[in-house]
Amino acid sequence: MAPEYVGKTSFFGSNTPLPLESGYAIVLGFGAFFSVLTTVLVYLDKYANNTEHTSEFFNTAGRSVKTGLTASVIVSQWTWAATLLQSSNVAWNYGVSGPFWYASGATIQVLLFGILAIEVKRRARTAHTVCEMVLARWGKPAHLTFLFFALLANIIVTSMLLLGGAATVNALTGVNTDLASFLIPWGVILYTAAGGLKATFMASYLHTAIIFLVLVVCVYTVYVKEFSSDLIYTGLQTVSGYTTAQCEALYSANGTTFFEAGKYSCGPVPENEGGSYLTMLSGGGLKFGIINIVGNFGTVFVDQSYWQSAIAAKPTSAHKGYLLGGLVWFTIPFALATSLGLSAVALQLPISSAEAGSGLVPPAVATHLFGSFGSVMMAVMLFMAITSTGSAEGIAVSSLVTYDIYKTYINPQCTGKQALTISKVVVVIFGLAMGALGVALNYMGLNLGWVYQFMGNAIGSAVVPLWNLLMWKDANAIGAVVAAWGGMVLALATWLIVCAAEFGEITVDNLGTLNPNLAGNIVALASSALIHAGFSLMWPQNYDFESMGKIEMLEADMSGLDEKDYTDQFLDEAKRWITKWGWGFTVLMVVIWPLLSLPAGVFSKDYFAFWVFISIAWSFVATFVIIVLPIQESMEAITGVCYFIVGKKAPAKAPAAPAEPEAKADEQAI
Repeated sequence: MAPEYVGKTSFFGSNTPLPLESGYAIVLGFGAFFSVLTTVLVYLDKYANNTEHTSEFFNTAGRSVKTGLTASVIVSQWTWAATLLQSSNVAWNYGVSGPFWYASGATIQVLLFGILAIEVKRRARTAHTVCEMVLARWGKPAHLTFLFFALLANIIVTSMLLLGGAATVNALTGVNTDLASFLIPWGVILYTAAGGLKATFMASYLHTAIIFLVLVVCVYTVYVKEFSSDLIYTGLQTVSGYTTAQCEALYSANGTTFFEAGKYSCGPVPENEGGSYLTMLSGGGLKFGIINIVGNFGTVFVDQSYWQSAIAAKPTSAHKGYLLGGLVWFTIPFALATSLGLSAVALQLPISSAEAGSGLVPPAVATHLFGSFGSVMMAVMLFMAITSTGSAEGIAVSSLVTYDIYKTYINPQCTGKQALTISKVVVVIFGLAMGALGVALNYMGLNLGWVYQFMGNAIGSAVVPLWNLLMWKDANAIGAVVAAWGGMVLALATWLIVCAAEFGEITVDNLGTLNPNLAGNIVALASSALIHAGFSLMWPQNYDFESMGKIEMLEADMSGLDEKDYTDQFLDEAKRWITKWGWGFTVLMVVIWPLLSLPAGVFSKDYFAFWVFISIAWSFVATFVIIVLPIQESMEAITGVCYFIVGKKAPAKAPAAPAEPEAKADEQAI
């Protein structure tokens, strides 16, 4: 432990590394800057490239988004505050297994969603929301059920953004947590309401680029510039070898210790092989991994923003965009937590469990390494994650309210202009309501880690029915409704029962621990799958998917709906491709990789060096791909804007290549 931290009960305490004014500058200044920049880009595209901004365009981005931008958007949407903060918390708790299970357990959902993305193009190319597809196939009772779960998913994701964001801004700058919860959404509202999904996608690219640049700076600094894998390895082994008496001596002031087991990352890790931080043989890490997998199936398959990205992507780009996005995203929690999370333990920074649970491990390490610049860097990185995901959630909610509430139940004859107005109003209202939600959860005493582990209990039961919606013709409506509600009730009951059995009482803190959430998450997914399968096998629907293909559009905006892009031959080839690679990488990440690491037991110094090398290499390659590819693919539109700015007319477009050859060329490139 460095001398300046001796006697400190927490890393941040009452002192903030940045002045109060910088907090307001980051939250309001960056919000205003990106709002103006993105809005200008959207309108330059509108006038330079003659892009018509209809209600269809607002909610689908013209259904013509290419592979690179689709991948960038997926990365941006999936990079929550939790991705940056909670991943390092599990590294702080469980060691090397934490970052791995966070990354792999939340990557496979995106890879497998690519299969659904192709089926959306086949079955419901004119849809705007997943709930429209539910209504077309299963009717109003199922529609209302899955509308509830979709909105609940949006609320849960948004709450995690604000809990992590407000806690970090408060710790770094001293801005009041409740006030930060209200101010953070303002940076999202303007450009989302002005430009819709396309503005969200443009902002997502900018945010993703900044996040990856900060990521490679952190990884390089920890393992190359300041320390090395050998130094971090030695530090981790030393810390896990400390006795209780040594930890008490380390965490003491004026001869009095304030050390408590579990409050600081000092001493052996419970349920880890040899008590070491350097092993995949981790009971706590594995339990977290299962919770992570189930919970994140819910927040991908039930979150309208991912369906919206699938709808917005070109057919030739949808499946490849999800696969590339998942593989690129993997490196954010894996590399960031392997560097910042593990170095927090190795350096014995006085981070308390309360601070770690609130997601303050990365800001603490960055502040230690870079001083005030590190605090600014983390605040900016976090703000990028919050605003990009927040705008995606805002558009998702506006689409659900517009098409699944207003158009379906209030004004079935609404026009495109009315739908566009409703969409923009909902974005603003939801943005303001986000602030109130953050304050409410804060007063309930819930932090980022608590909500992250809980989410699968609430929405995990909706996952299997939504997969069956497009993938199984015999899946019936009654089974879907009973599975969703029944699975949720069983999961919440299990969560409470296991908590009471383990601790003897039910408290907020006890409900946030591993075992109750592990049991609830598993029951949510498994019971839902069994219920829907049972009902559907007894009373098969034998659905022909015809009604799903007749979802009506409000305007005759046929952009991105060229028949040559939707041939059965191409869609069949695309499905075979994404099925092979999606399931292949899934098995690799959650079965083969962890099994191969088990014989190593406690990592040797060389084994850990190789592990670190993988994280560094993956992060640099991913950074290059996700920054360069969208620019390369959008060069024509960028050129058009540049010609417009200087008052010239862009050269005529070259004839478009047929869809099939383009798809094959892209696949060969990947």
